[in-house]
Amino acid sequence: MGTKAIVVLIIGLALTSVHLADAQQAGKIPRVGILGSVSASGSTTRIESLRAGLRDLGYVEGKNIVIEFRWAEGNYDRLPELAAELARLNVDVLVTHGVPGSLAAKRATTTIPIVMANVGDAVAMGLIASLARPGGNITGISFFNPELSAKRLELLKETVPRTRQVAVLLNPENLINGPILQAMDITARSMKIKLQKFEVRGSNEFENAFSVMTKRRVDGVTIVEDPMLNNNARAIAALAAKKQTPSTGGLEFAEAGGLMAYGVNIPELWRRSAVFIDKILKGTKPADLPVEQPTKFELVINIKTAKQIGLTIPQSVLFRADKVIK
Repeated sequence: MGTKAIVVLIIGLALTSVHLADAQQAGKIPRVGILGSVSASGSTTRIESLRAGLRDLGYVEGKNIVIEFRWAEGNYDRLPELAAELARLNVDVLVTHGVPGSLAAKRATTTIPIVMANVGDAVAMGLIASLARPGGNITGISFFNPELSAKRLELLKETVPRTRQVAVLLNPENLINGPILQAMDITARSMKIKLQKFEVRGSNEFENAFSVMTKRRVDGVTIVEDPMLNNNARAIAALAAKKQTPSTGGLEFAEAGGLMAYGVNIPELWRRSAVFIDKILKGTKPADLPVEQPTKFELVINIKTAKQIGLTIPQSVLFRADKVIK
């Protein structure tokens, strides 16, 4: 074989290699990382909602998309380590939720696109520059948790007019507590209600917290939305009912047995997150995707729980309920 023929052969092989590499890149299966603040078992509904949203857009897990899960099991101290682990895997999109998880993701990477499935007041928490122009590598869905918490306090007072002292059950590891307590304090003062904070970092602290609430004769308890507390909604609702204490929280709280709830449908927000994932995988930069806010808020009343604690729900509240659990 002559020198010229050898050169032509080498060039041909090189071009073939380039074409093969391009083909492999084009056929690359995208990987999505999920950074969960709680457990897989406690997040089933939300993850299934995300999967459903992805299926609507043509993504089938294990076929044309791979999902890598990392769960902190309610221990927020593990979130930075798990976020860094997903970053090292170089996932194409990192999905997270809540303020602790979103902050951990932001600190772990400035290059991998991050989608917040649901987070309270992302601007106030320093996660994004603004809703319209989030900037950086983060986008997703944010809602005004402080305002929702204040509204729950109003509804609790309307439901139980004798309310004078309200316990606020919160996880001190969540930075969203500051803005929430400020908003609730303003509302509480206007209604002449005294707020009492009860900090819990895990389910092993619930029983003691409710025992102290009983000793202090609180008239009701409101649960500040937080991944760990949301994951234990059933246990918290059961304790509130056992202590005959009117309770309120996010939508999932009433479904789990709490007296009442006001808020947004969190699983639907996870489903909506699939749209952000799809756009990013197709080339849109997170900075160019405005952060969305839910526009639908629901009031849910659990009549079964009301009967259990010997409470009659005023008709004015029942008429406004979007759902009544009997």
